[in-house]
Amino acid sequence: MEVIADPIAMQRRAEAARRWGDRIALVPTMGFLHEGHLTLMREGRARASMLVASIFVNPTQFGPNEDLAHYPRDLSGDLAKLREVPVDVVFTPDREAIYTPGAQTWVEVTELTRGLCGAHRPGHFRGVTTIVAKLFNLVKPHFAIFGEKDFQQLRAIQRMVIDLNFDLEIVPMPIVREKDGLAMSSRNAYLSPDERRDALALSRALFAARDHYVAGMRDAETLRKTALKVIAETPKVELEYLEAVDADTLEWPARADRPILLAVAARVGTTRLIDNIVLGVRRP
Repeated sequence: MEVIADPIAMQRRAEAARRWGDRIALVPTMGFLHEGHLTLMREGRARASMLVASIFVNPTQFGPNEDLAHYPRDLSGDLAKLREVPVDVVFTPDREAIYTPGAQTWVEVTELTRGLCGAHRPGHFRGVTTIVAKLFNLVKPHFAIFGEKDFQQLRAIQRMVIDLNFDLEIVPMPIVREKDGLAMSSRNAYLSPDERRDALALSRALFAARDHYVAGMRDAETLRKTALKVIAETPKVELEYLEAVDADTLEWPARADRPILLAVAARVGTTRLIDNIVLGVRRP
């Protein structure tokens, strides 16, 4: 497994691989890897002859009062996990190499990022789409694998790829959950045992709405209120939002004849968590 820190070296390695006929898959991460990340890696391994994982805690997607300085990091542990996949190349640039002095160019998807997390984290998605565009230019993947837990991020990146004519395929992957239903997240490491139990309210709420949908309920607001009722039963969960929107456009109101995204963000203690579920048959 190669570990490359220099962006120019990464770009040259990718260019050489393409000349040799390799198919490249990229899994972008911020490290502190868990089984959810590794599921994405294994999908990339199955699709490509060269698998690249990036590890970069991207400062431009963190707000001034967010957890950039304390975001969990474990590079040696991450590299050990990646060797087991196995990953071919790990790209680990530092901040100064990615954001050079005087940089003033951003990539921004406007409409898809207005609501949900975008309404509560100004500038977050601009930081996400900018770093992902940079990674696409440096790694030159044929496939890029993204988890559906960050559903709004996924939709924004899909839109960016279409709008900017990136020559690659975005591969979405379902949320990976713990046995008790909690969506896997690097930030779960922040939770105390009591907070870990409280955090289960998020998935319980979504699953309750799903049960109503399976039973025939199609009114998006009723489904949302079903989930809200479950959240309210755990007072230590500080709800940021719980919305039912169109799963493709992320617009409200959701329509019964289209897939519905039920998305939630909340704080448990000081930890911000997100989760979602898609109700209805998703079109290709």
